[in-house]
Amino acid sequence: MGYDTAAKADPESVVPEEFGGMWFLKDELESDSVGFTVLELEPGGKGKEHDETETGQEEIYYVLEGEIEVELTDSDETVSLEADEAIRLDPDETRQIRNEGDERAKLILVGAPL
Repeated sequence: MGYDTAAKADPESVVPEEFGGMWFLKDELESDSVGFTVLELEPGGKGKEHDETETGQEEIYYVLEGEIEVELTDSDETVSLEADEAIRLDPDETRQIRNEGDERAKLILVGAPL
């Protein structure tokens, strides 16, 4: 078969519901090299601070709903994004996503090797 389908509800969230939710769909879609994740953050919620140096994976974050802040620790900079905006991050850029807004934020996260 030349395609696979998946729904957000297929895998279990790796983030407790009270903070939002995070669903990794790479395995569900049987993707060999592209990671695809749905992230939802409640107001005041934040993602894990990390980089992708070990994996060599660049990431793109696309905001579907709400507003987020992407803290770039190494650069001592914060990028604000709202619905329909995106950011691409180099593997070695340390980052953390925060929802400082008043509504739940929903994002698509895509990652792939360089």
